[in-house]
Amino acid sequence: MSRMDGVLNIDKPAGITSHDVVARVRHLLREKRVGHTGTLDPFATGVLVVLVGRATRLAQFLNGLEKEYEAVIRLGYATDTGDVTGKRIAGASAVAVEPKGNWSREQIDAALAALRGEIDQVPPMYSAKKQGGRKLYELARRGEEVERAPVRVCIYEFAAIPVAARHTAELLKDNGDGTFDFAVRVTCSTGTYVRTLAEDFGKQLGVGAHLAELRRIRVGDFPISEAHTLDLLKLNAAEESLGTILYSTDEALRRLPALNLDAADVARVRNGLSVKVSDASWKAGERVRLRDEHGQLIAVGEFHREQGSLHPSVVLARDEI
Repeated sequence: MSRMDGVLNIDKPAGITSHDVVARVRHLLREKRVGHTGTLDPFATGVLVVLVGRATRLAQFLNGLEKEYEAVIRLGYATDTGDVTGKRIAGASAVAVEPKGNWSREQIDAALAALRGEIDQVPPMYSAKKQGGRKLYELARRGEEVERAPVRVCIYEFAAIPVAARHTAELLKDNGDGTFDFAVRVTCSTGTYVRTLAEDFGKQLGVGAHLAELRRIRVGDFPISEAHTLDLLKLNAAEESLGTILYSTDEALRRLPALNLDAADVARVRNGLSVKVSDASWKAGERVRLRDEHGQLIAVGEFHREQGSLHPSVVLARDEI
């Protein structure tokens, strides 16, 4: 198989880690340089953006993309992990409203609204976030809990599914065991924990809550409609048709503005040298795709307004694309 560098949009199945997905891609493509741009919990499914080959150099431009999810919040009790895989927390099952599940639409809308916009989230103990050089979940598994500083995140959308439903009965599914499922759509900044959002939503309603289901349906410009399963990846690898599902490095960064260079400037950029630009409307510090005369990405440059130039911050030689 010839070497291929680019980006894959993988539909991660439930029951495996994001690291497992990376390992399988390495094995299928026989490529050591494979990474991803944002972890999904093992129970979660959906879009996992996987970087292959020299595209791993572009991670810094893809790590901060906003993410969109469809999730089910289970109202009735909290768990130690914040999701369905955890243990039920004793005393977290009491529902403050009688009869159970009889929240008004106004109460639900107010709870959703309270968690939109910029909010502070305390990272859950069962997370890969590091503190003092240790991953929090490692401490949690030892029964330790440490104080965590809140992190500012942005919740762009937090809405019921279907958003056009008129009555509470259409929003809540009675599970018949004292719990109720509430389906939501979440669009958020990177670094957001949807598990924590589910817990905080329950607190707004005066009830323990946890995340029962989570499916990531978009990362930036990578939608679930264009995602491929690992089985399909295996088939394409066997048929040597990866080009049909692999985003080129240029396409993967399509959010960035682009500039096509002539041969002389291409040579300068390959050597890490700046190129002059005129009549540029970019903001100072803005990142720009630098392409050769064939439209292939050779570098990502940073615009220096005072010098009127683009300085390559990441260079991909033409034979590395």
